Amino acid sequence: MNAFVLAFSLGDIQDTYGHAPIMVERFLPADDPVLEDVLSWTVERDARDMARLLEWLPEARSVREQRVLMSRVMALAEELESAMEKMAALQQG
Repeated sequence: MNAFVLAFSLGDIQDTYGHAPIMVERFLPADDPVLEDVLSWTVERDARDMARLLEWLPEARSVREQRVLMSRVMALAEELESAMEKMAALQQG
C-alpha cells in the first residue's frame, strides 16, 4: 500500500511513520448516511479484529491453530476491502 495505511476511520489517512492524520471533508453529504456509518463501523471493527488475531498468532499452540487464525484474518481482510470499496463508491456518488 505504498507509504500509507488505513487509519481506521473514514477520511483519515496516516502514513507508516505515524504522522498526524489528514482530515478530508466532503462538500456534499453521502447519498445513504446510514449505509456509510455501517460501512465505517465495519472497517473499524474488522481492522481491530485483524490486529487482535495477528497478536495471537505467535502464541498459537499448533500449526493448525495458526492456520485457523490466518484463515480468519484473510476472511476479515476480504470483508474490509469490500467495505472500503463500497464506501469509496458511495462517496463518489
